[in-house]
Amino acid sequence: MLTAKQKRRENIAEYILYLWQLEDMLRALELSPEKIYSTLVEPHTELDQEQKQALFFWYMDMVNLLKTEGKEKTGHLDHTLHLIADLNDLHLHLLKAPAGHEQGYDKVYAALAPELPKLKSAIAGESDMAAEGISDMEACFRALYSVMLCRLKGTAAKDDGPGAEKKAEAAERYVKDVLEVVSPVVARLAAIHKAAERGELDLYKDMA
Repeated sequence: MLTAKQKRRENIAEYILYLWQLEDMLRALELSPEKIYSTLVEPHTELDQEQKQALFFWYMDMVNLLKTEGKEKTGHLDHTLHLIADLNDLHLHLLKAPAGHEQGYDKVYAALAPELPKLKSAIAGESDMAAEGISDMEACFRALYSVMLCRLKGTAAKDDGPGAEKKAEAAERYVKDVLEVVSPVVARLAAIHKAAERGELDLYKDMA
């Protein structure tokens, strides 16, 4: 809970990815209050009983949202998707506003732009989404999260079956490619979002 609040204040991108990871963690615990408490709350010996209860209730609020939105098995909470939609609006604004050039956003985006159609097609191919319905920022976040999962799976299990080496090499190339072109854009966008949210940056400066 405290981690989420801190990430929300400091880095909107890390906050979204953190919540996505937490969604999957809660699903892995079968959305069970008992398992959630014993796994995610009880180990925090630095918290007193009142703090543990607050943390537990926060996790259960997320569980209730997953159930309300029909996302017990898969999918991301509307809250995170709305944040991504807001970031995509900011992204589109920066591509045409002087502030985008001043903040160097157009330069980091230039490396990603030609890769976006391929990235969206890959995401669509692994889901029931249509490529044309995936926004630029949703594509970026889904790619970054798939990299997180790829790394977690890579450390959790070692595949020694047929073609394992080629699969591992392909996964490593994918991770490298995504991080090279997507990470700088999302990091820059998150920094600009933070500055604008704190009133340190005028996004509409010099616009006619």
